[in-house]
Amino acid sequence: MTRDPIVEAHRQWVAHGWAEAADGMAMVTSLVRAQQLLMERIDAVLRPRGLTFARYEVLRLLSFSRGAAMPMSRLGSLLQVHPTSVTSAVDRLVGQGYVERVRSDEDKRVVRAVLTEAGRESVEEATLALNREVFEAPGLPASEVRDLTDRLSALRLGLGDS
Repeated sequence: MTRDPIVEAHRQWVAHGWAEAADGMAMVTSLVRAQQLLMERIDAVLRPRGLTFARYEVLRLLSFSRGAAMPMSRLGSLLQVHPTSVTSAVDRLVGQGYVERVRSDEDKRVVRAVLTEAGRESVEEATLALNREVFEAPGLPASEVRDLTDRLSALRLGLGDS
């Protein structure tokens, strides 16, 4: 029988006089580990399709937007990532033929990312696979998924996410 390393870390925290922080350490460490495990599952679905989760998110967001296009600055804001990260993801997607960069007719300073037909096909196929292999069975019984999502939303708000 293997021992849960986070339970052991909690025990060590208490033993070393950090009992007031032990529960928080275990919660944070558990969340980080759960995120790693979920990302491994997501990567296993997306990697064979030539996508990372960041690039998938750009494609999915564009596919949901009016005209399948969005200013680069808006993409970064909605994805809550640094502009450099958006630029890098879009660069890769342009190279794959999934996105085009187009200057706005109204304001030539604005560059929009535009989903191509190949990008639309790729994101739809990737979404079907993610739904089937990850999202429909995320590791908890269906009856507990909504509760955990609500608790994580409260945590995000408590940490200043808006």
